[in-house]
Amino acid sequence: MGIARSRPSMEILSGDSADVYFARAESILDREGLDPLVAMEVFAREAAILCGIDEAKNLLAHVLADGDPAETTVEALDDGDRIEPKEIVLRIRARYRRFGLYETAFLGMLAQSTGWATAARQVVEAAAPQPVISFGARHVHPDITDVLDFAAIVGGCVGASTPAGARLAGLSPTGTMPHSLVLVFGDTVRAAEAFDRDLGPDVSRIVLVDTFKDEAEEALRVAHALGDRLYGIRLDTPSERGRVTADLVKEVRARLDLEGFQHVKIVISGGLTPERITYFREQGAQVDSFAVGSYISGASPIDFTADIKELDGRPIGKRGRIPGLTHSPRLRPVDLPAWRADVG
Repeated sequence: MGIARSRPSMEILSGDSADVYFARAESILDREGLDPLVAMEVFAREAAILCGIDEAKNLLAHVLADGDPAETTVEALDDGDRIEPKEIVLRIRARYRRFGLYETAFLGMLAQSTGWATAARQVVEAAAPQPVISFGARHVHPDITDVLDFAAIVGGCVGASTPAGARLAGLSPTGTMPHSLVLVFGDTVRAAEAFDRDLGPDVSRIVLVDTFKDEAEEALRVAHALGDRLYGIRLDTPSERGRVTADLVKEVRARLDLEGFQHVKIVISGGLTPERITYFREQGAQVDSFAVGSYISGASPIDFTADIKELDGRPIGKRGRIPGLTHSPRLRPVDLPAWRADVG
C-alpha cells in the first residue's frame, strides 16, 4: 500500500502533545548530564491488526535523524500485520533523550489506529467477499479523518469517503451522494440526473433512494432515468422507518431484475456492525457492498506499552517484566531516512 504521509506536526515535534512528565524527565536528565543508550520495546496486550506503525516510523525518522548511526536502530512490524498479545511491534535503540519525549505520540499513533484497523478487519471478514467502504469521518474530529480512513483501509476496507484518508493510502475517495442533495432538488430522479450530468465519468453513479418515496419505487425510477449509466443504488433507511432490512434488499433486487436492471448494484449503510452484516448474509440478501461508519470510528483504542529493556548494554526491566530484549523474530530493520517525510 502506498503512503503519502506528511511530516509530523509542530505540536508533536515540539513535545506540546506529550504527557508533561516526559518533558520534565528530559529536563532532569539534561541537568544531570545523563543520556544513556537504551533499547525500548513496544507491545500490546491483545491480538489486533497493527496500524499507526508507519506514522511512528516517520516520527522516529525525524527525531532520530541526527543520532549516531552506529548506535541508533529501529526495528518494527508493518501496518496491516496481525499481531499476537505481547508481541513486540517496535524496538528502538538510541540515546534516550533523542526520543523519550515522544513516547506519548508514538503510543497514541499505534493505539488509535490499531483500534480502528482491528474493527475494520472485523467487518471486512464478516462481509467477505463483498467489499466494505469506510464512512466514519463524520464521527471523529476533522483533523484526524485521514488517519481514521487510512487505518480502515489497512484493516481491509477497499475505500474511504474522505479525499485526505484515501490519499494517504494511494487511492481515490469513494462515495455516493448526501440526502441534502436530494432534498435540495426535491426529487430523487432530478438529483440523480444532475449527479450524472455534472460529475466526470470516473465517479460511479450510485444514487441514494430512501429520501422521499418507497425505496423500490425510487430505485426503479432512477434506473429508468439513467439506464446503463447507473452503477448502483444506496439504501440508508433510518431507524425511524425500520432501517434497512434483508426483506427490503430482496424486494429492491427482485424489482430491479424484473425490469432488466440486473447490472445495478445495491450498497447499504446505516449502523452496520459485524452482526448486522452477518444477518444480511444469513438471510440471503444480495448486498454488493457495505458502507460502515460508527463501528469502525467508535472502536476503542488498543493499549500499547513501551518498556526500556536495556540500559547501556545491560539487561534491565521494571517489576513484572523480564529484563533484556524479547525474542521477536518478525521484527524487521527500518531504514529511517526513507521514512522521513519533509512535506508540509
